[in-house]
Amino acid sequence: MQGDYAQLLDATIRHLEYLKAHGTKFVPVQTATLQALGKPAPRSAPAVSSSASHPASKPASLRLARASSPVPAPTQPPPPAGVPLSREAKEQAMADLRARALACVKCPNLVAARRHVVFGVGDIHSPLMFVGEAPGADEDEQGEPFVGKAGQLLTRIIQTMGLSRETVYIANILKCRPDTPGQSAGNRKPTPAEMQTCSPYLLAQIDLIRPRVIVALGATAVEGLLADKTGIMKLRGHWREFRGVPVMPTFHPAYLLRNQSLAEKRKVWEDMLAVMERLALPISAKQRGYFLKPA
Repeated sequence: MQGDYAQLLDATIRHLEYLKAHGTKFVPVQTATLQALGKPAPRSAPAVSSSASHPASKPASLRLARASSPVPAPTQPPPPAGVPLSREAKEQAMADLRARALACVKCPNLVAARRHVVFGVGDIHSPLMFVGEAPGADEDEQGEPFVGKAGQLLTRIIQTMGLSRETVYIANILKCRPDTPGQSAGNRKPTPAEMQTCSPYLLAQIDLIRPRVIVALGATAVEGLLADKTGIMKLRGHWREFRGVPVMPTFHPAYLLRNQSLAEKRKVWEDMLAVMERLALPISAKQRGYFLKPA
């Protein structure tokens, strides 16, 4: 009982912190729910009951419903404290998370249209994580992120860094392909509600992987992670931070497929060079010279 109660409380707190960080000022809560929160926790979870039984000691995120004035958005919360999981425990936790995601039915419109839940792929022990927008038709068909034309370009970028898809981790803000009612082809941007509903899965992935660097691919990935709608043209190439992890915003590979300019390719590559430097990866003179015009 203690483990289930602690996990439920932790998940609730994280979700409320996410809402708060993304601009939500108030969360409607029924009176019965507030009364239940004021009751002591189960005896098997004394560490939680001491805070749940006293309203003044509840986490700030649980007091959102009672706030009478706007609450400023806090900095992103850090990953859970404590001793890092062993490889075996980490892999089991990720497998459990994957199983929950594959069975998710929170978005009926996406459930009805999807073929596969696209959870993520790669090395969960990697220091480098790529986060994209949402699965496309190819990804929905194969159940793996970034396998279409944009994904093939991302794979080449990763290989040019001296890495491989197997040595990094790749995921998306949304785990299901956004449905396109009335359309036989094409994609659409995830809605804020869809991203908010799906975000706990990505946040849990980040907390388990604990990457040293996250690369946010495109404007939607930046918006989903950082709640920043400034625009990728202004944000790319400038380090940001999410839950204590450095984030490098850059163009989505699909943008480079539409814009074959050498200058635009160089911008993305400069972002990857910055990532390599942050991770202390070796960089050759040849790599530094990619996409530069001959002198």
